[in-house]
Parts: sequence; C-alpha cells; structure tokens
Amino acid sequence: MTSRCEVAIIGSGFAGSLLARVLAVQGYEVMLLERGTHPRFAIGESTTPLANLSLERIGRRYQLPDCCHLAAHGRWLEHLPDLRRGLKRGFTFYRHHPGRPFENDGLRSERLLVAASPSEAVADTHWLRSDVDHHFVRRAIDAGVDYRDGVELTRADFGADGVRLSGKRSGEAFDLRADFVVDASGPAGFLARQLEIPSGLERTKARSGLLFSHFNDVRLMTEVVPGLPPGPYPDDWAAVHHILDEGWMYSLRFDDGVCSAGFALSPRGLASLDTGDRPQAQQLWDAMLGRYPTIAAAFADAVPLMPLSFRGGIQHRLTRATGERWALLPHTYAFVDPLFSTGIAWSLRAVERLGLAFESRPRNRGVPNMEALMRYADLLAREADQIDTLVAGAYDAMAHFELFAAHAMIYFAIVSFAEVGQRVRADDSVAWNGFLGVGDPVAEPLPSASWRRLRSLTRGDGHPGSHDDRRQFTQWVAHAIAPRNIAGLAESARHNLYPLDLDPLIERHELLGMTRDQLMAALPALRGMAPMGTSFR
Repeated sequence: MTSRCEVAIIGSGFAGSLLARVLAVQGYEVMLLERGTHPRFAIGESTTPLANLSLERIGRRYQLPDCCHLAAHGRWLEHLPDLRRGLKRGFTFYRHHPGRPFENDGLRSERLLVAASPSEAVADTHWLRSDVDHHFVRRAIDAGVDYRDGVELTRADFGADGVRLSGKRSGEAFDLRADFVVDASGPAGFLARQLEIPSGLERTKARSGLLFSHFNDVRLMTEVVPGLPPGPYPDDWAAVHHILDEGWMYSLRFDDGVCSAGFALSPRGLASLDTGDRPQAQQLWDAMLGRYPTIAAAFADAVPLMPLSFRGGIQHRLTRATGERWALLPHTYAFVDPLFSTGIAWSLRAVERLGLAFESRPRNRGVPNMEALMRYADLLAREADQIDTLVAGAYDAMAHFELFAAHAMIYFAIVSFAEVGQRVRADDSVAWNGFLGVGDPVAEPLPSASWRRLRSLTRGDGHPGSHDDRRQFTQWVAHAIAPRNIAGLAESARHNLYPLDLDPLIERHELLGMTRDQLMAALPALRGMAPMGTSFR
C-alpha cells in the first residue's frame, strides 16, 4: 500500500513530534515515522530559560497550552503531574581533585552556583525523556498527525514532484510519498545516509566520550559535603556539574528520586584510565569513583536502573542541513556535548524556525521556500560552531577552577542578555535570532576568543598556567562580557555565588538599548524575574 502526505517527519523524539504537531495545526497532512516504540529511554534532559521561552512562544502561537505548562516547574506540577520531571533552579559546579575529598573551604570553595529562577514555581526542569517524548507523540496524534511506529526505512528517492520513502513496517512493505521530509532521527540519521551528506566533524574542536545511566539512591552533595555556605538555591536542585581532571560529570535529579548521571570524558582523560585494551562501562565507572572520594560517597548506595552505557565519541557534524525538499533538526545535524544544557533549547528554536518557514510557504506548494531553508541552514552551521567552541574552551578551562569559572561567565552573560531581550520585547520573530550569541557582533566572537586564550595558556594538555596567567584571563573575561553583562557576573565580591538580582539589570539598562523608565515599565512583563530567570506567569 502506498501512502501520501505533505510532510514526513522521521523520528519521534520531542522535537520531531512537536514539529509534526505544529505543522498539523497549520493544516498540513503530516506523517510521523518512528523506528521503535514509545515510551523509550533517552538522555538530553535539562532545560534552560531560553528553551522554556521557545516552548512558551510555540504554545501561544499555535494554541498548545501544554507547551506553556511544561515551561515552568510549578505549572507542570499543576497541569501535568503524571509526567515525571525534576526541579532545576540553576547551574551548580564543583571542582574535584583526584584522591582528595571535595574541600569545604567556606566562600573560597571551588564551587560555582548561578541561579536560573527565583523560586520553584517558575523554575526550569529536567525532563524524564521517556515520559515527555511520549507525551508529545500522543499530543501530535490528537492534533491529527498520522503516527506510524515500527517503521524501518531503507530508501529515499527525491524527484521533481516529491520524495518517495520506502522500507518495511512490521515486516511488510512500506511506501510513502511526501512533498517534504524532516529528519529528526538523530546521529547517523536516515537522510544523511541516503543523501551521502559528508561529515563535517573535522572542523570541530570538542571531543569526548559519555558514560551514563539512571540511578536510585544517589545522596545529595550537601549530605556528603555538610556545612557549605548557603547559595542562591539548594545546590542539588540544579544541573550539577562535577569538574574533573578527566572531563566532567553531570547529575540531574528528578522529583521522584531518580538521578540521571554520567561522565563526559576527554580523550586525554580516557587514556589516563587503566581499563585494559577496551573500555568497559563498569570498569570506567569504578575507575572514576575510585579517583574521586566525594563522588564515590554520593554514589555509594546508588542502584543503576539500567546497565551502564558507554559511547566512545559523542560528537557528530554534517556539512549540510537542508535541501530543496528536506531539512535536518539540530540533533541530527550536529551534537557537541551536554555541557551547558544547550540541546533542548537549540532543538526548540529550530522547531520554531521551521514552523514559521512552513507558514510562509508559496501558495499551493507544500514546502517552505529555499530562502527560508538556506537561512535556517546557515544559522545551524554557525550555531554548531559556536556551541563547539564554547565547549572546547570549557574543556581547556577545566585545568583550573579559576579558569573554568571565568570561561563559564561568557555562557551566562550571552544567554542572560538574550533571555531578558526576549522577555521585554516579546515577538515570535526572535526565533530567527542566532542561538548562543550568533549574529550579535559583541557576543558571537567571545567563545572563540576565550578558546584561543585558554588553548595558549593550558597548552592543550591541562596545564593550569601561573597565578598571573589566570588573573589576566579572568580580567579579560570581565572586560569582554561587560557590554552584555546585565546579571552582575564575574564580580569577585559574589564568591562565585550568583543569586537573582534585579539591581544590575536596572543599573545597566542602556546595554539593552532602553532608558531606565522604559526598563522599569517592562518589569511587569518579567514578573519578578532577574536575568537568569525563567517562565513567569
């Protein structure tokens, strides 16, 4: 049997399913194709304020109230309590040293906290992806999307009148004709293979492997390191990052007690671990816990809910993101590293852009125009470079906590400036603004400039530099971010603890191109939000 639709979307993670739904609301005939079934495990779980702003804009524009509900922890609990999630109040970082417990040195501890919300009600979230992805699939079906799982595609033929997708479903022949195809299937995606899109990985800088699972009974850091000075939020209800000689570890806590955790290890870090000829997940895990006593204490009673998994190289990059009748979503086009939680926000921004591109299609033609697709592809390429450079710099900065804390200020300055700008100037067209400072003449060069300085300082092999080297770098960062620093970042008096504070925002109103009176008038739109805040409704 041959089926037909206007748009076929391959892959039913949250981004593919949400885009399918957005297009169905616009009146397109959409088929959503999935190789597996739902619910299913996935990682990439931590949202940010910019991700939630995209969700809110999508929810408002297309009348999808659940998107607005998912954009803040309190609204999620009120409206969708059965979907599991975790409270994320900010970004927490600790620097550990091999063979030594984490040292509680009061306000001089190697600890960085940057608040992302003023309260639990409006906080960001960690998504339990098995629940959230399944939710978006169900809502897509409710919107009229034709969902087919168990589909194994084997061939794509592009012609002047459309695309033919062939394969099998549940052992039987599957044949679909579509006007346009979106690949949301992830790394080594179907269209990349069919179109033989060359890899662009050689142009990227970051390299890491990932060791991960979900766990029960992970202790709080505040339990294993008692007496830490109070921060702007409880340390553990955040995206927790443990900075290590070998890379870093993430720990994302869900409200039901489950913890998503994993080590992102650099090639140099992996080479330093004696696990025999071939790294095995459990051996790597045991080796890392053996090096870091405080992390070992936190995971002493932890029970993995699934076998540990190890992926030796998680980076991928393609050289093309669109064509006349096709487009790739970001996670299919490129992936760098989970550091700084960019994945969900970047994917949702792309959903917005493609939704707008399909809205502006030529009359009686079910594909977006090439101008919009080329604009989309250009932004994805530049944004992939920007994320890669920011992350590569962070890996170099891990040589010393002072360097890392300073480099992180570049990320927080860029995203806080973008967030406030989006909130005080509410406009769906901001979806076409570059992600992570791309297109901003001040912000866009900062990650690259920082990476070059760090690479020179650390020599690419973890050298921490001298005290003067580090002082000069931190001074350079403070000066470089000043035109976008509306959050009071890089101030030594804060001892790396950054609460929500409206005073710097009001004082620096000119950085936003606003008078003080204009900013004060806009404050109700922020609803008590400070620069790193999130959804305020």
